This record gives sequence, C-alpha cells and structure tokens, in this order.
Amino acid sequence: MAITKQKKQEIVKEISDRLEKQKAIVFADFSGMKVKDITELKTKLREKGAEFRVGKKTLMNIALKQKGIEADTKPMAGEVAMVLGYEDEIAPAKEVYEFSKTNKNIKILAGLLENKLIDQQQVLALAQLPSKAELLAKLVGSISAPSRNFVGVLQGNIRGLITVLSGIKDAK
Repeated sequence: MAITKQKKQEIVKEISDRLEKQKAIVFADFSGMKVKDITELKTKLREKGAEFRVGKKTLMNIALKQKGIEADTKPMAGEVAMVLGYEDEIAPAKEVYEFSKTNKNIKILAGLLENKLIDQQQVLALAQLPSKAELLAKLVGSISAPSRNFVGVLQGNIRGLITVLSGIKDAK
C-alpha cells in the first residue's frame, strides 16, 4: 500500500523534529532482526536517552537535507534505521555496538556526529570509548592524585619522626 503525499510530509516533519534535538545518530542495517530483538534494543536505547527510528531512506534523506546535513542513506545496504541520541553523543553507538555482539543481524553502517557524516570505523571507535561518567571519574582521580600523594609523603615523614622518638624513648 502506497503512502500518501501528506503522510510522507508528516513523516519528514517528524524526522526533522527529531533531528533538531539529536546530539548523534547511528545508521544501522537491521535486516533479519526479529520483532522481539528490535523491542529489546529499543528498550535499552530508551534507558540511555536514545531512540530507534525506522523509515524510508528517501524520506530520511529529505529530512537530513532540510536540516542542512550532508548525508545520503541511499547507498547504505539493507533496511536502514536511525538511532538518535538525545542525551549523550556516544550512547547510541555504544548501545548498538554492544547489542550487535549478541545479535549478528544488526550492523552499524555510518553515523552523524556534530551533523557531520562519519564512517563505520569511526562509529565503532566511538562505541569502544569509555562512557562520559567513566572519563569524568578518571579525570577526577588524576586531578586528586598529586594531593593524595603529597599527604602520604608528609605522613611518612611524621611516621618516621615518631618511630625515631619512640626508639629513643625505649632506649632510655
């Protein structure tokens, strides 16, 4: 059954609205996936502030062009879905990558970061980065390490002095 022109315009508007809010997009081929697998992926993505959207490649292209994004989904193989990340730039890539380890039917094709098209290898590299929280924790640890070490050194000197004084007391 063909989609009416009005319905296509509504779909393009809906995609455009979502593109306005996104921080990153992952294009994935979901050919051969079962409905329960797609539902499971959608649930995981929702928890991470991302969304799984399926649509015709032509309508996606129209919406992307309206937003001034230079990306073409036509040459992408298979059935293409957009995974839009609204909160974190890395979360969509990370979730799809993790899901693809257990479900071989989903394949990352490309992505958009800062409205620029990135290829499959770059998306996979992003997916393997630590999360934002992990990076912040490492940064805080790196910043606090010198002061912690300084306190340890100062305590060592005091401990040494106490040991010497204790030895003198025991000797008398």
